[in-house]
Amino acid sequence: MKRCIELASKNTGYTYPNPLVGSVIVYDNKIIGEGSHAKYGEGHAEVNAINSVKDKRLLKNSTLYVNLEPCNHYGKTPPCTEAIINNNIKKVVIGSQDPNRLVNGSGIEKLRFSGCDVSVGIMDKECDELNKRFFTYHKLKRPFIILKWAETKDGFISPIKSVKTLKKVNWISGEDAKKLSHKWRSEEHSILVGVQTIIDDNPILTTRFVKGRSPIRFVLDPNLRIPLDSRILSDNLKTIVLSKKVNKLIPNYSKAIDFGDINLIIQSLYQMDIQSIIVEGGTKTINHFLQNNLWDSIRVFKSNVKIGKGIKGPSVNLKEFTKINLQNDVLYEFNRMNT
Repeated sequence: MKRCIELASKNTGYTYPNPLVGSVIVYDNKIIGEGSHAKYGEGHAEVNAINSVKDKRLLKNSTLYVNLEPCNHYGKTPPCTEAIINNNIKKVVIGSQDPNRLVNGSGIEKLRFSGCDVSVGIMDKECDELNKRFFTYHKLKRPFIILKWAETKDGFISPIKSVKTLKKVNWISGEDAKKLSHKWRSEEHSILVGVQTIIDDNPILTTRFVKGRSPIRFVLDPNLRIPLDSRILSDNLKTIVLSKKVNKLIPNYSKAIDFGDINLIIQSLYQMDIQSIIVEGGTKTINHFLQNNLWDSIRVFKSNVKIGKGIKGPSVNLKEFTKINLQNDVLYEFNRMNT
């Protein structure tokens, strides 16, 4: 099962809205095939593992390991249960049961009905952790939410902006923190900021410092204040500006939603099939999430720089956070498991 998790985790960020899945086939205590689900719309892990076996005659006496219950429905690809049954694999070991209502035990039931010996719950905690985004989306009916920001040693996320410094990014954290931030972005389905962050910093919100896909970019802009020359509107990456009404000046980017409260915004993201978001600012936006207890992970970079005055960062007690020393910063991280 460890190998299944290892195979699956290599594709973090590429499979949305599908889960991370790896599969291994063992014959006579030796791995004879393995595979993973590399990208949405492409082959599933179990099928790829079966196809990788050179001598298919061995399958009837082999055990298939997979970290998540095999699917039992038609989507972009046929059900994995059919591939397992059609290849006469008689023993299947599963990490987690799939919470998706289209599966949710039906894959296990079909395999057992066909005569397969099915074991479930092997390394289930590790398997659940691997797919925490997928599990949060299907069980809690909302995206997995990460709150992330960088602040100075004296607790400011940015100096006070003047007209001269508007749209100039003020980096607080060092190079290691930047690269780690971009790695995190590559792992998530989407990134979200408030419009004031766009106005003040004009960020592009990509993964340009690391190898990996850039997330879908969301901007909370209830009153249509986003500058039309914003860099976030200047490339071909998917960007959605959420407002109270459609912005007719940028119709291809704009989507109208109910801004009644943060919970309604989160529901809108859920209805768009967004499995995870990393919220990067600003303080007002992050505080809305904190005040409504809408978060699964908080990550704070604290630099050794003091600026004396500026825009205060969100208020959290870092005492219970895990502390990790980086080259020029300290990372404080707190994760909770809701699934």
